[in-house]
Amino acid sequence: MADSPSMGQCDCGAIAGPLGVCVDYYHGILAEEQADPRMYRWHAPVVCAYLLQHPSRAHEKYLDGQFRQLQLYVDKGLDALLRVAAHQVARNKHGARSSYDMAPLAAYAPLPPGGSPGHFRATFCGLPFRDGSFVSDEHLAYGHHIEAIAEATVESWRPVEA
Repeated sequence: MADSPSMGQCDCGAIAGPLGVCVDYYHGILAEEQADPRMYRWHAPVVCAYLLQHPSRAHEKYLDGQFRQLQLYVDKGLDALLRVAAHQVARNKHGARSSYDMAPLAAYAPLPPGGSPGHFRATFCGLPFRDGSFVSDEHLAYGHHIEAIAEATVESWRPVEA
């Protein structure tokens, strides 16, 4: 099922929240983080979690790397993920081939075959949105919400391995 506010349920299984389905929250986050560098720090886990919860909106060839990045984030935190991203940017600036350097993510499980698990205990539809913002409770609280979504995403994909 596609993300559709009129249907009341998202393709990840979540029930629409006050802003609609997950795609509405996702677009709201992307718009808000453009004006807020502190919020933008969570851009990579937001994108990875959203696409892994909604793989029909993703490019299949990137999902494995996004799953590994999300595992790194859950395992070692935002600063570790940002260091890996900075490494990739620096590598690309120095004339490396355009392919992504998977070495920093080699310790993490590949994306399991078999398709999306379809249910996640935390989704974008559950994000608090108050006073026209996702960070009305401050940036750290927003980060904790994104971390919970990332953890739920990794957790739901892992049983698909069996």
